[in-house]
Order: sequence, then C-alpha cells, then structure tokens
Amino acid sequence: MAPTGEIMSHPARGQLMGNRGCLHDDNGRLRQARWKTKAWISCQLEFRGRRRRIMSPRSYTELFFLDEATALAAGHRPCCECRREAAMAFRHAWQKGVAEVARMSEIDATLHTARIVPHTRRQRRISADIRDLPAGAFILHDGQPHLVRTGCVLPWSPDGYGMPTARPRIPVTVLTPAPILKTLAAGYRPEMAGAFA
Repeated sequence: MAPTGEIMSHPARGQLMGNRGCLHDDNGRLRQARWKTKAWISCQLEFRGRRRRIMSPRSYTELFFLDEATALAAGHRPCCECRREAAMAFRHAWQKGVAEVARMSEIDATLHTARIVPHTRRQRRISADIRDLPAGAFILHDGQPHLVRTGCVLPWSPDGYGMPTARPRIPVTVLTPAPILKTLAAGYRPEMAGAFA
C-alpha cells in the first residue's frame, strides 16, 4: 500500500500488515470498497505463530506497508493486540498533541474524518509549509511520495527509500493526516525502513 492510500500489487515484502476489513470477494479480487471499518490498523507480520492464507474468503483483506511511516500516511494506527506497546505510545502522543482524553474508538473516528474526503472516497490532503512538518510525515514532491526527515526528504517506493534530496522551499501537499502530524510532533516515533531512517 502506498502513502497516497492507494492499494497496489507489488512483490516487495513490507515491515507491517494493515487491515480495513474485508475488501475482496471469495475469489480474492478487490471489490470497489476501500474500507469496511473506521479502525484502520497496522500489524506485525508475525504474531503468536498465527498463519493465514492471503485474502481468505469472508475474512479481512491483508494490506502491506513498507514501514510504519507509510502506514501512518495512509491513515493506519498501531494495532492494540499485536503492537500494544506502539499503540500505547501512539495514544500517549495523541493525548499530548490532539485530545487529552482518547479511547481508540474516538481516535479511529477522528482519523476517519481526517483521512477521507466525504463522497469522493479519496485521501484528504492539506497544504503546509514543510518547516512546520515533523520528521516521519509524508508529502508529495515532484508528483511522488517523499518521507520528511530532518534537513531532507526521501523518495518512497514499495522497495524502500531513495537517496536524500533537499527539502522543497515551497508549500507542500501533505499526505499524512493532520491528527497524525500532531501525534508525530508530540513525540511519537514511527518505525522507518532503510539506512536513512
């Protein structure tokens, strides 16, 4: 899955798996729906020896992410079961940056409003000065997703990040939902793939 929220087919193995409910039919083909629940989560690839067949009939659709920064840009939060420590750290930073009292259901509802434009089913994007963005956020730069790091941006691909380039000096289109930007600014540190993380 891309930071733009697009579901894509690619052989690269990411660091995390995501879940938005069952998005496929019994033959493993994606349907039109891109979510069936507001609880968009990111999970470990291995947990307690569980085994699944990808796109099992009448079960959730597995979505894979290069890393957690990618998952956050697509609007997914850490799973409370398999990534409990990360989920509690995310919630703690959310309480500092977004809302003091926050149950996961409230976080999911707030995120859903922030990540989707009503009636279009498209990713909500905002414009911002890159100097105001925390490390770990995603922007569009030259039409491609880029990870924001201190002093540079890294071009994203399903296989990993490219070489660092200078941060753009113009307002940028931000892919990461606004409440997650505040959570990152409040101290949440996502797992990021590659040598530049």
